[in-house]
Order: sequence, then structure tokens, then C-alpha cells
Amino acid sequence: MIKKYGTAEWRGGLKEGKGVISTQSGALSDQPYGFNTRFEDKPGTNPEELIGAAHAGCFSMALSNILGEDGIVPDKIETRSTIFLSMEDGPKVVRAHLDVKLSAQADEAALKAAAQKAEKGCPISQLLECEITMDLDIL
Repeated sequence: MIKKYGTAEWRGGLKEGKGVISTQSGALSDQPYGFNTRFEDKPGTNPEELIGAAHAGCFSMALSNILGEDGIVPDKIETRSTIFLSMEDGPKVVRAHLDVKLSAQADEAALKAAAQKAEKGCPISQLLECEITMDLDIL
């Protein structure tokens, strides 16, 4: 069993409080976040963009693995995962959308099938309890 962790520290009330987020690896160390970075588009990080980054990275690795199982080595996979946070009925993640640019020397149908398999099968996609959509651009 592989275990990885992230940490958060929060001080103060919801709107005026401040927090920091860190990761086990140290890639993020005491990265500030707050109400204004999450709900008011102020500079700084927030949980949704971190989930988006994790989802994009996980999907890209899953797609590379699935292609590899078919003997295809991708030249490049660029992925952006946009996380949609609805404020209706309280904050809730309702959708994740993958924008994927894929460059590989293979049949387009095989590339599409692999991307669709990765869309549903990557561990972060499986973790998210929301609609997941994808636009695939084969270069």
C-alpha cells in the first residue's frame, strides 16, 4: 500500500482566517491559502486547483500506461483539469473537465479509446464523485 499525505493549518474564522498547505514531498511548503484565494479569485492557491493539478497529473500517467500496454509511447501528453465548484446548496465539486492534447504515433481510434479508458480509470477520477468530461485534441 502506497501512502502519501498533505497537511493544512488554518487560523481564524472562515472569511478573515488564513491557512497554509504543505505536501509530504515538500513540493508545496506552507503555501498560503484563504477564503479570498478560494472564493474571490485573489492570488494564491486553493483546494480546487490542487485537485485539478492532481487530476491532470494522474490522468496523464494513466493514459501513458494504457498506451504503453498497447505498445504506444506518447511523444507528449498535455492535460488540464478544470474543477467546477458550485455554490448552490453550499460549496460542492460538481464537475471535472479534462482538456487533453496528445501527440503519439498511432491510430486515432486507438488513442481515443485509451484516453476514454484513462478518463474513467485514473485513481483521481475514481476518487472524484462528480461528472467528468473530456475534450481530446490529437496532434
